[in-house]
Amino acid sequence: MRPVVILRPQPGASKTAERAAELGLQTQVMPLFAPQALAWDAPAPDRFDALLLTSANAARLAGERLADYRGLPAYAVGRATAKALAEAGFGQVVAGDGDGTAIARRIAAEGHGHVLHLAGRTVAPIDAGALRIERIAVYAMLRTGESGLAERLAAGSVLLVHSPRAGDVLAQLVGREQRQSLHLIAISPAALAACGAGWASAQAPDRPDDERMLALAVRLCE
Repeated sequence: MRPVVILRPQPGASKTAERAAELGLQTQVMPLFAPQALAWDAPAPDRFDALLLTSANAARLAGERLADYRGLPAYAVGRATAKALAEAGFGQVVAGDGDGTAIARRIAAEGHGHVLHLAGRTVAPIDAGALRIERIAVYAMLRTGESGLAERLAAGSVLLVHSPRAGDVLAQLVGREQRQSLHLIAISPAALAACGAGWASAQAPDRPDDERMLALAVRLCE
């Protein structure tokens, strides 16, 4: 069976590994990044119509000031982020099933105009449309665990790439010759493009979803 290599940071990597094991997949966890909380100044909640998070790490690492925004309508880019917000004490959380642009359009469609976006230092582009989004970085992803990564990847492995930044780092670490023996599943077209060309196979699910990524991995490993 092809090994499935999970490159996303913890704690998400372990959750992906658990789901993969339930599907009968053999996994290896090799995170390229580790999240680190940043100091940030919390603006007054009454300046905003809604709160947006595009990463579960923002909910986990924002600290105690996150509670200041429980009175705002809360939006999350996906189910994992919505769950992290719920665990942080937010009641009604709207979970999107697309990317940041998709949830921004939903926020605007529901009548909000000024949005506070708590995020990482590096964020995938969002087409804000009519929204006015004020973004504050509450965490950063530090590169880690990449020493000797290329040498540890067995031929035939299926690599799971959960962000464009991870794709960019992977492209730096794995040369074109080695790519010919490795399969790639990226969470989005942007993450896929960041990985570069020359892989044995490269694909992204129709929606940016961990479960859909694993479904593609199952097909590759059959």
